[in-house]
Amino acid sequence: MHDSRIDQLARQLVRYSTAVKAGENVLIDLFDVPEEVGIALIREVRKAKATPFVNVNQARISRELGMKATEDQYKAIAKHAMYQMKTMDCYIAIRGSNNINELSDIPGANMQMVAEKMRPVLNERVNNTRWCVLRWPNPSMAQSAGMSTEAFEDFYFRVCLLEYRKLKRGMNALEKLMTETEEVHIKGKGTDLRFSKKGIPALACGGEHNIPDGECFTAPVKNSVEGIITYNAPSIYQGVAFDNVCLEFEKGKIVNATSNNTKALNKILDTDAGARYIGEFAIGFNPEIKEPMRDILFDEKIAGSFHFTPGQAYEVADNGNRSAVHWDLVNIQRRDYGGGEIWFDGKLIRKNGQFVAKSLHSLNY
Repeated sequence: MHDSRIDQLARQLVRYSTAVKAGENVLIDLFDVPEEVGIALIREVRKAKATPFVNVNQARISRELGMKATEDQYKAIAKHAMYQMKTMDCYIAIRGSNNINELSDIPGANMQMVAEKMRPVLNERVNNTRWCVLRWPNPSMAQSAGMSTEAFEDFYFRVCLLEYRKLKRGMNALEKLMTETEEVHIKGKGTDLRFSKKGIPALACGGEHNIPDGECFTAPVKNSVEGIITYNAPSIYQGVAFDNVCLEFEKGKIVNATSNNTKALNKILDTDAGARYIGEFAIGFNPEIKEPMRDILFDEKIAGSFHFTPGQAYEVADNGNRSAVHWDLVNIQRRDYGGGEIWFDGKLIRKNGQFVAKSLHSLNY
């Protein structure tokens, strides 16, 4: 059965998110999604008078490759993938999953080696193509969200087909304000956090790179973070579920970390030296996303939330922190989640999840 919403989504990804132009090469990277999705994207790319290329991936096949992966094998795979990526102008990835834990029993050392070998390909894509990545809805995601499959699909398309253009004015105002801000103070239940972000730019995201979208991100000055944060959104990282993560900072470093699984939490934070420092601070404002569902692409965009991310910083908003970890942990400040405030340079910017300044009202849910 063909769903016309798939055609709408393909059109948005090709025309708005990656703005494909005539004569360009577009790589369509499909992970466990129905054929209709690939077909709709191929047709849309051709309508734009561009050339579609397709990679089809399946998680169980990837797992089998990863189980006994060798350095030589992934050196060669990365070399081929890099050659392909360098010939592309645009990249669209749709990531489905029949089992979100499919890769959970690949040996950790193999996972790390594969990530290391493939990282230059990722960097090539991020830095040198116009790219967009999104999830594909399925029963396991519906289950995580506590919804029926049909209700979740309706929610998914509502979120993904949001008219991001309408957020543009408010997003640009927030980007400018965050870029100019030097001192940030965040208050809430179990949270009292101060840091500087002097000299680090902010970037607003409205449907160009990730769908769903709706956030403005920057990074704190690496050693400036002081205080405590308690995250109230559940999280899943490397297949492990975490709740009530609480981090304490001194001179930027996480000196104390607890959760429902404190041992596993500290193991992640001990991955390397950068994992105990913060690489990203972002404010989320997608009006259609209200509740966490342990899927970070959705949860980090929750209306009235912010995320404060241990690990790797983005090169476009760089505080110099480097790590194999980048873990977007989310705190929701709406009244129904206990409230909270964000202050920029001594001025109240957002209270209980709603922006105070008139120029930012279009971002309120």
